Amino acid sequence: MFGTHDLWLFVLSGLLLNITPGPDTLYIVGRSSTDGWRAGAVAALGIAAGTLVHICAAALGLSAILAASAAAFTAVKLIGAAYLLYIGISLIRSAGKSQSSAVTFVPQSATIRGVFLQGFFTNVLNPKVALFFLAFLPQFVGADASSKPLAFLFLGVVFDFNGTLWNLLVAWSAARLSTKFGPSAAFKRWFNRCVGFVFVLIGIRLAFTPAH
Repeated sequence: MFGTHDLWLFVLSGLLLNITPGPDTLYIVGRSSTDGWRAGAVAALGIAAGTLVHICAAALGLSAILAASAAAFTAVKLIGAAYLLYIGISLIRSAGKSQSSAVTFVPQSATIRGVFLQGFFTNVLNPKVALFFLAFLPQFVGADASSKPLAFLFLGVVFDFNGTLWNLLVAWSAARLSTKFGPSAAFKRWFNRCVGFVFVLIGIRLAFTPAH
């Protein structure tokens, strides 16, 4: 279909990759656990939008430029690492405030738009995602495909759709578990600290990722 092959294997492989925890999953779990299903769902949609950017980049060949240019990879990598560090440090600082003024994972002043954009940038500023699509999608594009960009887009949309369904399930599950086991303010503060430290570690690791 659309110049692709082994679509069933692509879907299966994609689902297995989607259930592997990463920064996106961590962000969704954090939003859902401290602020409910709606925040987690919006975070998942923001990540889905970021994934579409990577898909279009792969289809247009921009990811190939990122893979070939050490300078471009390093620039995107450092921006993404700085953003993850910013989120992590913000969470740790907010969790350290007193109970009366504590800020949860989604501050009271935050908007749904803000949650969406954070999810979007968490995904789109990660160059590893771009390189993943560049390496993964071509394996399921036929050599005789009449339009390889169209095949890329088709596979990417299928991957993103399935991944979004999984992320929405993660958001719902995390919200339910949080409501049942840890709805207190103390839980939210400690959860923010844990998530913040993990984001800092991921940011540091991303910053030292080699270009090739």
